[in-house]
Amino acid sequence: MADPRALFDLSGKVACVTGASSGLGRRAALVLAGAGARVVGVARRRDALDSLVAEIRPNGAAVDADVADRGALGSLVERVSAPFGPPDIVVHAAGVNTREAADDVTAEGWDRTLTLNLSAPFFLSQALVPAMKAKGWGRIVNFASLQTTRAFPGGIAYGASKGGIAQLTRAMAEAWSPAGITANAIGPGFFPTELTVAVFDDPDRADRNAAQTCIGRNGTLADIDGPVLFLCSDASSYVTGQVLMVDGGFTAK
Repeated sequence: MADPRALFDLSGKVACVTGASSGLGRRAALVLAGAGARVVGVARRRDALDSLVAEIRPNGAAVDADVADRGALGSLVERVSAPFGPPDIVVHAAGVNTREAADDVTAEGWDRTLTLNLSAPFFLSQALVPAMKAKGWGRIVNFASLQTTRAFPGGIAYGASKGGIAQLTRAMAEAWSPAGITANAIGPGFFPTELTVAVFDDPDRADRNAAQTCIGRNGTLADIDGPVLFLCSDASSYVTGQVLMVDGGFTAK
């Protein structure tokens, strides 16, 4: 039997991680680089990206761009492919939550949320898939949410986008897995990121969320490492079209 650790070895692979300037996106970039991948981080904040690249040099590169800008998609694909070649792996961690109550949702907030959270992962993946098909190997990892299956106050636009991610993931798998490209999603529970500042700034609220999990605590950034590496490696070669909830059992209760 071959060494099982080789299943998680990403040496020779190129990964593109959106939302890599902070939070779970940044953590995903660090994990993939640690497993041997050359990583291109994409985000709007160049200074934060430069900090990431400094940690994973020489196997890291930064592309400052807005992945929601569909008109610049061709340029974005060229830029993320320039440092190391076309990506074998794409992790879609960029996202926004406007937290508008249903009665207060604006067209601008709705469009911004759906464009970044749902449309961008599809169109960027679509643009990167031809190179993956040519190699017969690819990994697409979307980010779902607790709101993929649950309704939260102030989350109607965000929830719609994350509910869509689940079906997008299944549809990507149906379309592209015959070519060796798996498509899966991670559904994080409550992790300390920029999107959850309002939650963790309220200790009572954070404690209530922790109590709703089976494990009894909220997530830490380290809790995302294994799931990301699993879904981006050969270890998950027969797993596609799935949403893996990484929530301490929040959705199990």
